Amino acid sequence: MVSKFNRDSKKIVHLAVNACLAPVCSMHGLAVTTVEGIGSTRSRLSAVQERLAKSHGSQCGFCTPGIVMSMYALLRNQPKPSLEELEIAFQGNLCRCTGYRPIIEGFKSFLEDYEVQGRAVANGKAGGCAMGDKCCKKQGACSKNITQNLVQPHQFAPYDPSQEPTFPPELQVADEYDAQFLTFSSERVTWYRPTKLSDLLQLKEKHPSAKVVVGNTEIGVEVKFKNFHYPVLIQPNHIEELTSVQVIEGQGVKFGAAVTLSELEATLKEQQKKQPETTTQVFKAITDMLNWFAGKQIRNVAAVGGNIMTGSPISDLNPIFMAAGCVLEVSSASKGSRKVTMDATFFTGYRRNVISPEEVLVSITIPFTKENQHFLAYKQAKRRDDDIAIVNAAFNLTLNSQKEVAKLSMAFGGMAPTTILATKSAKALKGKEWNEQTLEAALDLLVQEIPLSPGAPGGMILFRRSLTLSFFFKFYLSVQQSLNGVVPEEAKSATRQFHSLPTKSAQYHEVVPEGQALHDLVGRNVPHLSGSKQATGEAVYCDDIPKIANELYLALVLSTKAHANIKSVDASAALATKGVHAFFSAKDLSPDANQHGTIIKDEEIFVSKTVTSQGQVIGAVVADDQMTAQRAAKLVKIEYEELTPIIVTIDDAIKENSFFEQFKPRLTKNNFEQGLKSSEHTLSGEVHIGGQEHFYLETHCSLAVPKEDNEIEIFSSTQNPSEIQSMIAHMLKVPINRVTCRVKRIGGGFGGKESRAALLALPVALAAHRLRRPVRCMLDRDEDMVATGGRNPFRGRYQVGFDAQGKIHACKMVMYNNAGYSVDLSCSVMDRAIFHMENAYNIPNIDTEGFLCKTNLPTNTAYRGFGGPQSMFLAENYIEDIAVYLNKDPAEIRRINLYQEGDITHYNQELVNCTLQRCWDECAEKSDYNERKKQVEKFNNENRWKKRGLCILPTKFGIAFSAYFLNQSGALVHIYVDGSVLISHGGTEMGQGLHTKMIQVASRALGVPETDIYISETSTDKVPNTPPTAASAGSDLNGMAVMEACEILLKRLEPYKKANPKGAWKDWVSAAFFDRVSLSATGYHATPDIGFDIKTKQGKAFNYFTYGVACSEVEIDCLTGDHQVIRTDIVMDLGESINPAIDIGQIEGAFVQGYGLFTMEELVYSPTGTLYSRGPGMYKIPGFSDIPAEFNVSLLRGAPNPRAVYSSKAVGEPPFFLAASVFFAIKNAIASARADVGLKGAFRLDSPATAARIRVACQDRFTAKFPEPEPGTFTPWNVMP
Repeated sequence: MVSKFNRDSKKIVHLAVNACLAPVCSMHGLAVTTVEGIGSTRSRLSAVQERLAKSHGSQCGFCTPGIVMSMYALLRNQPKPSLEELEIAFQGNLCRCTGYRPIIEGFKSFLEDYEVQGRAVANGKAGGCAMGDKCCKKQGACSKNITQNLVQPHQFAPYDPSQEPTFPPELQVADEYDAQFLTFSSERVTWYRPTKLSDLLQLKEKHPSAKVVVGNTEIGVEVKFKNFHYPVLIQPNHIEELTSVQVIEGQGVKFGAAVTLSELEATLKEQQKKQPETTTQVFKAITDMLNWFAGKQIRNVAAVGGNIMTGSPISDLNPIFMAAGCVLEVSSASKGSRKVTMDATFFTGYRRNVISPEEVLVSITIPFTKENQHFLAYKQAKRRDDDIAIVNAAFNLTLNSQKEVAKLSMAFGGMAPTTILATKSAKALKGKEWNEQTLEAALDLLVQEIPLSPGAPGGMILFRRSLTLSFFFKFYLSVQQSLNGVVPEEAKSATRQFHSLPTKSAQYHEVVPEGQALHDLVGRNVPHLSGSKQATGEAVYCDDIPKIANELYLALVLSTKAHANIKSVDASAALATKGVHAFFSAKDLSPDANQHGTIIKDEEIFVSKTVTSQGQVIGAVVADDQMTAQRAAKLVKIEYEELTPIIVTIDDAIKENSFFEQFKPRLTKNNFEQGLKSSEHTLSGEVHIGGQEHFYLETHCSLAVPKEDNEIEIFSSTQNPSEIQSMIAHMLKVPINRVTCRVKRIGGGFGGKESRAALLALPVALAAHRLRRPVRCMLDRDEDMVATGGRNPFRGRYQVGFDAQGKIHACKMVMYNNAGYSVDLSCSVMDRAIFHMENAYNIPNIDTEGFLCKTNLPTNTAYRGFGGPQSMFLAENYIEDIAVYLNKDPAEIRRINLYQEGDITHYNQELVNCTLQRCWDECAEKSDYNERKKQVEKFNNENRWKKRGLCILPTKFGIAFSAYFLNQSGALVHIYVDGSVLISHGGTEMGQGLHTKMIQVASRALGVPETDIYISETSTDKVPNTPPTAASAGSDLNGMAVMEACEILLKRLEPYKKANPKGAWKDWVSAAFFDRVSLSATGYHATPDIGFDIKTKQGKAFNYFTYGVACSEVEIDCLTGDHQVIRTDIVMDLGESINPAIDIGQIEGAFVQGYGLFTMEELVYSPTGTLYSRGPGMYKIPGFSDIPAEFNVSLLRGAPNPRAVYSSKAVGEPPFFLAASVFFAIKNAIASARADVGLKGAFRLDSPATAARIRVACQDRFTAKFPEPEPGTFTPWNVMP
């Protein structure tokens, strides 16, 4: 948080800002507060930190400090904020773990109406249950064993704004720091902060290529990720002409170019309150747009002038400024001042304009509108909040008294290298009456004036072109409505924009039985035991480990070609750089030592001869610090000889017959051909599901410390410390006992750190071993994304046979996954896909097989669900196709095909304790599916351009590693003489609350309170030969091992308990110690009765199954492809939950992550294998506003699981697929839109259901104007891998 004293308003202003975009030089004279400065576990947590931790709002915790500071800054400005202010505060924050719901709920306790609502609920005057009339209390079916209280708000410490740290008085009483002309210099950069316009103009005259910096939102990115270097930077924030705001009577409002977007927004909103509505239409368009412009943290520092001068073709404001004809004032020392209108001549090329290098943008005047004027702006992005536009537009219409077009300006972004004005179309429409004929003429004119070649940068050609027409159509209808013109009732929905809906939620679970001992934490809602440390910034992640004496930093040199021979590697320029110590490559290892791989060793640590993907490691530079190492790594020159073919997509691999031939799993059940032949109906189909980036908030990180006798200690952000240990030992040719891998916690993993952590850990360990000095490296986000791979894209082809009722009799499924350049875990991913190709449906005759496509992409790897979500998605597609074919509700097809108790899967496993039907019935009832289905149909009949969809679907997820030997783990439990307990186990803490659950298990097993039990870290010298923390089996395997170790120790203590029955825990421990009894024990658990041979179909593949059902409702905008999730209900069978709050958090987090896979997360590759989506700018994960407005989760009660610790069930992966309910609800809504234009029957919709795919699938008269070009007649900008 950055705080400053506004000398005009005489108020202290607190701003949440992104630290990475806040140069130290720009902080002069400001007060900076970090998360460590507002509270501590050693003293007192701030109210924000405490409520987030106690509300279960922190899982991996890596995002938590940023979220805390966003809320804290809001409270410092507004101690009792509104819900809208709360939502706006988090527009710039992302979380990959929680699903956001617990964060929102925790912070709602600060809202102005929270206490009023709380009292009403307490007095029985208001219902707190999101189920409304369906609440069990109102239905008379409430059980005293069921609760929805995950949090106890009455335990929150009160928030007292008067107790917050004070603003430094020296910054408030004097303007000394504000008035200084500052100069900061280094070897490479000089930073100036002038305080007068004349000084600024002189600097620009002297340094015409100097960059003017306000928010650093563009230059910071260019320097960090595009290797730009700017020797001179000028900060104008203290120049009056550039920071002032002036209302000019009869003209508009003049803003200094350095006025921030937040200040712009506040001023324009104030004017909207003061001025007539007809006068402030441009102002309203800007403030509405700013709500979707970046996040609050960016708007707090980014300047209006920066937006203009950057000249992005997808700027959200420039179309508005151009359509409005805003006037700019520019100045230079030699030429003086001049006025420039933002018209069709303003932009001269990509990010270029008519302002000369020595000139400075001083101000912009935004005009008032008149009574006969109509002004609106539109935007469509991949994600509504905090996202750049795909296409945006602004329309400025003036009508005369005859309702004829007197003047029209139409500006578009995202359709050319610059923001453009459709001047020809506007000229042709002048004088025409505003009616349907003019609308049609305008659409045809825009088609001609705004072309887009099939291979244009940005792709999505049909979508982008159709948006130009959709936006104008929306504008036309809005103007008609304001004129009281004729607009059909069903068309009015086109003018309604999506806005955040009021959030509500309910979470139901069983409470612990009466009489359960207080120390026994099993079944209780214990907050994540690191939650408070994560909320205060005290939690230590790999890169937080303090720098060690003589430590060096490593930077990787990555391949930039997808398929090429390496002709030469020249590191001389890098080695000549001051501070560089070494360069390592394949020449520094023997061929054997250079090989690695999880299942087969088909990868090299350093590529020696041929690169087969961009992002492969060719070498590593080691230097004194990060900046030097990264700069030197860019100096390494690599000469390539490019090779063909470059295989990027699954289609490419099929065409080139490029597969990993040794992995072609196949499973059959009974006789598919016979089953198909005897079926009344048959159909076939094909569908594709894209990949997914893990986007863990903490990128890969390693720190290696060499020790004596060839020992090496490696701190790694890995889910698989034992594998890292053994790989390093193999590389260094030392015994495994010389290598120790330690993991304190991971800032998110999701499978991405199961095998791919080796990519970084191995070079770091090699450098440390050879140089005999500690070496560290943490990948930048773009490096991580381009090098480490993600979820495998899948292509599925299916044939199904079924009867008139929809009962499936036969299914054949052929699946292809895009493995990338190596096998890694893709073969096991395909095994899991083969096991889950029927999802939750009993199909008598099955034939399924899988192929691993070998492509020139980063190798894909484990990801939450591990192939299950992909094949289950394929299954739900044939369910949907059958429903369309039979004209039945897909829910009915799903229901009649559900597995039942005792059914046998296609891998010969009997379903025992199968609760699918119970989950289905309960979800259908709680969601009120049947009644809401009717409401959706009614809505769709009444609305042409907005459609709703509803979907209920199940999941069945097998729990176990498919590799038999991995189903084991160990634990080491020490009891010290003071009675305290230290636990080590084989699992890593990556946010899923594993350590918390293990302490809960031990609290019951030992009969001691949590305060006496501690887990420090995961380390291979404590528990050896452990499996990865994956396959949702972490709690099962390690919980049983911990329980076994505790039982051994209890048995040893039993004689002392009998001898002193009235004694306490410490007494028994002390007596045993003095009697020379060991107070340390190892526990070991191997999952019994498991192990499946895919060739013989013998054995049991899974220990048990986790079941669940979800029902989701969505609304789509047929004209833009935008959508909103209105409500989701989930019922999940998790046995007897060890920690309901943590488990419900896992359900919500998995669902939202799955929602990202199925709707917005899209990997964008070029046809030559370049990853375009290598950062949050282009790759979008769900944000706070994307979660279901109503989000209800219930844990099935009365379903104990005898196959896991304390009757619990695994939870990490099973809920993930339930997010497909959103995808198929969207598809249901699209079907309604298609039916309106006579398109009925099944249609293909690949995943993710992005705005582009939704819009194009909703075919209409606008999309019909843009025929698809013939494949092969152009080179597409991007392809779907």
